Amino acid sequence: MSVKIKPVSKLLIGDGIIGLLLCWFFFALPSKLFVSPTSYVVEAANGELLNASIAADGQWRFPAADSIPDKFSKCIIAFEDKRFYVHPGIDILAMARAMRQNLRAKGIVSGGSTLTMQTIRLSRRQNRTIAQKLFEIFLAIRLEVRYSKKEILELYASNAPFGSNVVGLEAASWRYFGRSPQSLSWGEMATLAILPNSPRLVHPGRNVNRLITKRNNLLDQLVKLGVIDQATANLSKLEPVPGKPRPLPQNAPHLLNRFKAERTSLKISTTRMRSTLDETLQLKINALLKRYNNRYRANDIDNIAALVLNVKNGTVMAYAGNIYQPENAGLESHVDMIKAPRSPGSTLKPILYASMLNDGLILPKTLIPDIPTQIGNYSPQNYDLGYDGAIAADRALSRSLNIPAVRLLQTYKYPRFYDQLKKLGFSTLSQPADHYGLSLILGGSEVTMWDLAKTYMGMARSLNHYNDYKGYYNPHDYDAPGYVQKKAEKFEENELQKSTLLDNGSIWCTFNAMEELMRPGDEGLWEQFSSAQRLAWKTGTSFGFRDAWAIGLTPDYVVCVWVGNADGEGRPGLTGIDAAAPVLFDIFRQLPKGRWFETPKNKLKKLIICHQSGYKASEYCTDRIEELVPFAGEKTAVCPYHKIIHLDKHSGLRVTDQCLSPSDMIHQPWFILPPTIEYYYKVKHSDYKPLPPFLKGCEDAGNTYSVMDMIYPKNNASIYIPLELDGQRGKVVFTATHKNSSAQIYWHIDEQYVATTIHTHQLSLNPVPGKHTLTLVDDKGERFVQQFTILDREKHK
Repeated sequence: MSVKIKPVSKLLIGDGIIGLLLCWFFFALPSKLFVSPTSYVVEAANGELLNASIAADGQWRFPAADSIPDKFSKCIIAFEDKRFYVHPGIDILAMARAMRQNLRAKGIVSGGSTLTMQTIRLSRRQNRTIAQKLFEIFLAIRLEVRYSKKEILELYASNAPFGSNVVGLEAASWRYFGRSPQSLSWGEMATLAILPNSPRLVHPGRNVNRLITKRNNLLDQLVKLGVIDQATANLSKLEPVPGKPRPLPQNAPHLLNRFKAERTSLKISTTRMRSTLDETLQLKINALLKRYNNRYRANDIDNIAALVLNVKNGTVMAYAGNIYQPENAGLESHVDMIKAPRSPGSTLKPILYASMLNDGLILPKTLIPDIPTQIGNYSPQNYDLGYDGAIAADRALSRSLNIPAVRLLQTYKYPRFYDQLKKLGFSTLSQPADHYGLSLILGGSEVTMWDLAKTYMGMARSLNHYNDYKGYYNPHDYDAPGYVQKKAEKFEENELQKSTLLDNGSIWCTFNAMEELMRPGDEGLWEQFSSAQRLAWKTGTSFGFRDAWAIGLTPDYVVCVWVGNADGEGRPGLTGIDAAAPVLFDIFRQLPKGRWFETPKNKLKKLIICHQSGYKASEYCTDRIEELVPFAGEKTAVCPYHKIIHLDKHSGLRVTDQCLSPSDMIHQPWFILPPTIEYYYKVKHSDYKPLPPFLKGCEDAGNTYSVMDMIYPKNNASIYIPLELDGQRGKVVFTATHKNSSAQIYWHIDEQYVATTIHTHQLSLNPVPGKHTLTLVDDKGERFVQQFTILDREKHK
């Protein structure tokens, strides 16, 4: 019994079959046609290639470009598919011609596939049976439905084979001609257009004549089609064809590796990156670093790095993470020193200076003690091993003195400074604050060039914007610099803040202090680097001469330079001033000059300052000056060194009301420093006036000022006495100071008289191990007592 299908049912079945076929037609083409890995590519801001790496499968295959040159379109269409713009993916006429020619030749001498069909074939990479070829025809039609002709050409140009391990037009252009496709001539483009059809034609020393013949035939074809004239074709035929592939540019290898590591976090889907780097500047800096590296390697200093930031837009202009010599593995030039944690030396001192100004703990020129200092078992030393007694805070910064910096940090408190650095974005402080202690200011931690340059850029951006935000601060000023070119992100006005980590007044004062170029000793010769351009800069040298730093800035640029060895080996002479600073100034010579920072008058106030002490002037300060200081400067203490003393109006000697009538006195302000500070200060300041001695008969009337102090050792110091070269136990040189240069001091240890000194108060002593009490008594009966400990050599081997 047969079942008859009603006409309506037949229509439904037919519609269903058609629907299924349409769905198959729609979904037959993969959403992503090519899935092969691509090369990582870094371009400069102007689009020029800076660096590229080979793809994971060993092919030079660049990511698809946004467009292809018109020359290539005309060449490839003339050579492969003359009716490309009119057929629907398959060319029936070309297929019929190919079949006729192949039948006559009794073999395959011609192909009838279109560029669309070749694109499908490149994407599938399967053994081509008759069925597969028919399916490719179907997919070619589907491809024409989804993509425009321009897009199909771009797919083909990006994935066609060009010989050897070169895939895609852009990779071929760089590998064979060392230039971008947009800059190729008609002869060069014609050469590339014939390679996908015969990729084996490019082989060093072989196939040259066949390659030239095919190239010239294509040029003649272009003349027939009216694409070029005969003169252009004749000149193009004279051009040489490529031999072996050329190496690709390696002008930003460390940025390329950084891009590989950070591509996911940057949310970039392709392996191509248009960077913010200035191509010309990058090439100049690469050459400059190579020149300095050749010089420094004579001292076994193998590595050097430089980073240039654009302050105005917060982007990277040049990124040289190291010299690049992969053929010499011993140089470790693959290490990106911009990302590597290293000891910063003194480069954090300006941040401490700015922080203390910001919090009202100092004024720009406040006198800071620069004397022998013992803090527990920690005893910092200046680079020149000398002492100034006391020095203005801004001069201490410009001369990079260590002892004043440690004393400032002792006042500011190292846990507080540690938190400040964390808030500013220093990412390498992995240990708690107590691990670093006071050495934090002298390079006891590790920082990266990236974090250091980012922080100084943030300070400069904040100062540049002081007028833009009407007294408010933009927290995004301290964002990390960008190295990927993209549209500037706009921030919301509600993100502006009334306060920030460092106010603009403090930053301005800090940059002015950093502008001073003089350095102690021979380093003062660096005045030769001064120019019409104002520049704030700071050098740093890590312990053991392992790292040399220089960082400088203007309102427009931040430049950071590091010199050293990637493996951490120290070298004599590896200092910031000698190794890094010359590079810094050479880089600034490559940059345009501009104006200095505008004075943020709405963040500064005029304050009457004591000229001698740098403190807020007290009633006793006679030499006063008016200075612009941050608002927080109002909170600072008044001058502690100017005090009223009473002098005999006739002799000018000191007196008291116990020995002379006030009517016979002169009451005069006097600049009085503590004994230890005075001991060193008067050597550097010939105009310093010590206190006059007391008038005879007034000596015992009382003295409100300390007249004696120990230079070394300090109270509660622990002292280790080493053996001399002859094997005998050494001695400790005890040094004291007295305000009266002619005073006698009687020395006692553990209440036993030791010796008497006059004028120069120094003794070489060899106390036994253990705790001792030192007592000094002068010829007026003034006493000074302190403790010290001599360590037992056997217990402290």
